[in-house]
Amino acid sequence: MFGPFRGTSPLSGGLLWKIPFRLSAPQKARQRKRLRAVDTVIAVVDNALRKQGNTLKEMERWKVEMPREEEMRPKDKYTVFDRKEKKYRKGIHKVPKWTRVSQRINPPGF
Repeated sequence: MFGPFRGTSPLSGGLLWKIPFRLSAPQKARQRKRLRAVDTVIAVVDNALRKQGNTLKEMERWKVEMPREEEMRPKDKYTVFDRKEKKYRKGIHKVPKWTRVSQRINPPGF
C-alpha cells in the first residue's frame, strides 16, 4: 500500500499519448509537401475552369485569402493560433486531423 511497492495510481495507468514538443525535420518536409500539393490542385482546377470560361466564387475567395506555401512564414506553416496557449501559438501537429485540414490563416498580429 505504501512505500516502494504501492499499487499503480489510476491516473498513471492506461494509454499514454506522447506528442513531441516540436515537429521533426521529416514532419516539416511532409507538411510543406502537403501545402504545395494543395496549391497545385488549386492552380490546376483554376486553369481548367479558366479554359472553359468559368469561375467559381469559392476558388477566387481561396486565391485571395489563402497564402501559397512559398508566401507563408515558417511560423505560419508549423504553428497555429490557440488562445489557451501561453504565447498564443501551438504546434500544428497537436491539432486534431492536422494532415487533412488546411490551417493557413491566423488572426492578425499573431
